Amino acid sequence: MAESSATATVGEIIVVQRPRRADAARNFDALLAAAREAFAENGADASLEDIARRAGVGIGTLYRNFPTRRHLFESVYAEEVNALGKVAADLAGDPPWQALTTWLRRFVDYTITKKAVRDALNGESDIFLACRDSLYESGGPLLRRAQQAGEARADMSFDDLLRMVSGITSAAFLDADQRDRVLDIALDGVRVRR
Repeated sequence: MAESSATATVGEIIVVQRPRRADAARNFDALLAAAREAFAENGADASLEDIARRAGVGIGTLYRNFPTRRHLFESVYAEEVNALGKVAADLAGDPPWQALTTWLRRFVDYTITKKAVRDALNGESDIFLACRDSLYESGGPLLRRAQQAGEARADMSFDDLLRMVSGITSAAFLDADQRDRVLDIALDGVRVRR
C-alpha cells in the first residue's frame, strides 16, 4: 500500500491503490467485492484463491492488486468505511431519525467485515485510526441532527451509540432476523417518544 498512516484519509488509501486503466479498475473493484463477501462468509480464513475465483480473475491478478493478504484486508476495510461515508452523505436530506437508523443498519453490515479484518491483523494497523475518524465524521452528524430534532436521546454520544450497536453485532444470533429485532429493541431505547 502506498500510504497507510493514521494521517491518510480512508479515501486517499483506496485512491492511491486503485488502478487507472478501466479494465484494471474493474478487476480491482471485483476483487474488493469478492473479498468482502468471502470475509463475511468465512471470516479472516477466507481463501485468496476463492476470492480470485469469485471475482472472475486469476490469482496473479489478485496479487498484482494486493501484494499481501494484509493489503487486501486493509483495502476491503477502507472501502467499507468509504461506503459508510457515502451512505451518510446520501442520507443528509432524509428525516433525521430515518437517516440515523438507515446508516446504523449499514454500519451493522460493516461490523462483519471489521471483525474479519481485526482478527486477521490483530488490531495492528494504522488504518484503524483513519477509519475510526472517518466513521465519526460521517455518522456523528446524523446522531446530532436526530438529537437536535428531539428524536434521539440528548444524553448519549456517538461513541456510546456505536459501542451499543457494536456490542449487539458481536453477539451470536440464530439468524439476521433475530439480530435485526434485537437492534430494533435497542434503538427504541435511543429514540425519544413525544
